[in-house]
Amino acid sequence: METVVGLHRNHFGNIISFVTSGGRVISYQKALMEAANGVIQGIQATEDHDGKLVLNPEQEQSFDHYPNLF
Repeated sequence: METVVGLHRNHFGNIISFVTSGGRVISYQKALMEAANGVIQGIQATEDHDGKLVLNPEQEQSFDHYPNLF
């Protein structure tokens, strides 16, 4: 099963895509769908206080420890 190994942030610091262990670059929305369906290991889709689905790492507080890959 694939895991997230890196990410891409825009100039505002928002995550726009993820890099998987399989070498795929997937959008935030695609990662959200794959996490909800159990396709990607190590991240989870949860609802924020507004009811919107967001991604969170399973073992960490944030994605700050992931490298910003280009």
